[in-house]
Amino acid sequence: MFKKFNFAEIPGGRKIHRGYIPSMGGLTFIFAAFFGMLSWLSFEEIMQSRYFLVALAIMFSVGIRDDLMELSAGQKLLGQCIPAFFIISMADIRISGFYGFLGIYEIPYVLSIIITFFLLIVLTNSFNLIDGADGLAGSLSTISFAVLGIWFHFVGLHAYSVIAFTLVGGVLSFLVFNWHPAKIFMGDTGSLSLGFALTVFVILFVDKNGTMSGWEGPKLEAPIAAGLGLMIVPIYDTIRIFVKRILKGKSPLKPDKSHVHHFLIRMGLGHDRVALTLGGITCLFIALPFLLSDVNDHILFPFLVLLAVALGLWMDSKTLKYVKANILTTPPFSEKLKTKTKEQLEKNPIISNGIIKKDTLNMN
Repeated sequence: MFKKFNFAEIPGGRKIHRGYIPSMGGLTFIFAAFFGMLSWLSFEEIMQSRYFLVALAIMFSVGIRDDLMELSAGQKLLGQCIPAFFIISMADIRISGFYGFLGIYEIPYVLSIIITFFLLIVLTNSFNLIDGADGLAGSLSTISFAVLGIWFHFVGLHAYSVIAFTLVGGVLSFLVFNWHPAKIFMGDTGSLSLGFALTVFVILFVDKNGTMSGWEGPKLEAPIAAGLGLMIVPIYDTIRIFVKRILKGKSPLKPDKSHVHHFLIRMGLGHDRVALTLGGITCLFIALPFLLSDVNDHILFPFLVLLAVALGLWMDSKTLKYVKANILTTPPFSEKLKTKTKEQLEKNPIISNGIIKKDTLNMN
């Protein structure tokens, strides 16, 4: 159906795929996830999570509109502010403090709203930006939603646990067709919806972890570091490209091919290996706060930041070496053009040594 109505991504520019691939796949699995949520959630659980479900539905509609008719940055931001309002003001899901990090526990309500709003907008769009390789966004969201779903279950947040696992099911069904070589893309409909849901769940996870007592469930002493680990790839990627663009005197909002998945592909990795590599890194950064549950944010947060920076610098250096070696072993463009032209001439049945055969011409 998407092919019939020309809802497809054409290669070129920042698009690194080949062929005419249908987009808006997020329409299918997010709609299916909503159906699953309404099927599995009890009435009480629907009432507990109703503001989140409404906010997710609004973000879903923003993604659909952006896929159908590309929105300007201002229009998209305005559309994202509405679900953010539902989450902060109606659902009261927000960062209420620093939970002892830097000696700060509670923060003023207004500051809490500002920080939460900033995180909702920035992290939602950060996740949207990493949807540039086959299976990548789906793989990363599946890992984080699965971990959050398990944790929500053990701390008594059953409604959000069911929602998280339902999204896992929807994304897994989509990954069957989005894995390299992708037959369909999720589009902004999928990436904005998943990024928003994941950001809300991470904020809920961090705040619940930082304010709960140990008897309520598995409590981590480094909730901020754990939240960082759940979204390490989009967070690191956004900070990295913003810093690089600013240092080069470019607008940090100007799109290009400097995202982390672009660099891994330049290292010679295929789309599937990029998804597996970044998925493995995400698992590592999620596992560390859980394995070191007694270590607080004063130690674990800077450790994870330094580890992310070190891995990023290593990746950049390896990419640079690979590109340089590839340039040295690749013949000049003019030589490649000559070789290609010669091959085409030899394959052409009416051309021999660059001369048209007379007997193949229709003399009439």
